[in-house]
Amino acid sequence: MADSDQKVAIVTGANKGIGFEISRQLCFKGYKVYMCSRNTNRIMQSSGLLRGEGHNVVPTILDVTDPESIDNLLKILTDSGDKIDALVNNAAVLPDDQKSILDLSRAEILLTLETNTVAPLIMTKALLPFMNKGCRVVMLSSTAGSFCKDEIGSWAPIYSLSKTALNAVTRQLAPVLAKKDITVNAVCPGWTRTAMGGSNAPRSVDQGAETPVWLATEVEKDKTGKFWRDKKEISW
Repeated sequence: MADSDQKVAIVTGANKGIGFEISRQLCFKGYKVYMCSRNTNRIMQSSGLLRGEGHNVVPTILDVTDPESIDNLLKILTDSGDKIDALVNNAAVLPDDQKSILDLSRAEILLTLETNTVAPLIMTKALLPFMNKGCRVVMLSSTAGSFCKDEIGSWAPIYSLSKTALNAVTRQLAPVLAKKDITVNAVCPGWTRTAMGGSNAPRSVDQGAETPVWLATEVEKDKTGKFWRDKKEISW
């Protein structure tokens, strides 16, 4: 049975890096967190760490590109009776790092767009019946996908394009979800020291998770359809 006194969050790609730290910070804010990942061993280990700290987390096997896997998550929520107060679409892939856009394979292009752009839209749509009024949806994006920044076109081309499209998804969803009293925002966590960001990145995972968690829990309800970094609105 659902605990009506505890808020509930879902975090995808929660087994490591920013996703794990977002889950951890949400726990410290009193949330029950469904920690989702397609990697069974890693999500059991990561959730075990937070359970060891006394937090209420639910390790959940989820491949955001697999409809059956998403259906399984919906069944878990139905059986638990939980309604959600925050959805953090964090899961992403970066297969192309140093490649030219003309050197990418069809498989790399389609996998990146499916995971980084299509999946957050599908996840948001699928989970809509489980969202409480006032639910906050957060899209983990990047200034690499911004038309207003120099990064676009110079690094990880299909990853960058997938984040540009994710920003557009955010803008499209905002007015529709607003009618249901649900907000949605995109956020750049900054270049963060993770498996994806590498060891030379200037930001810690604590810093990378701070603004996504703020958007999931604290930002004013009238702030929706925007692009953020360091708790400040930035240009698309």
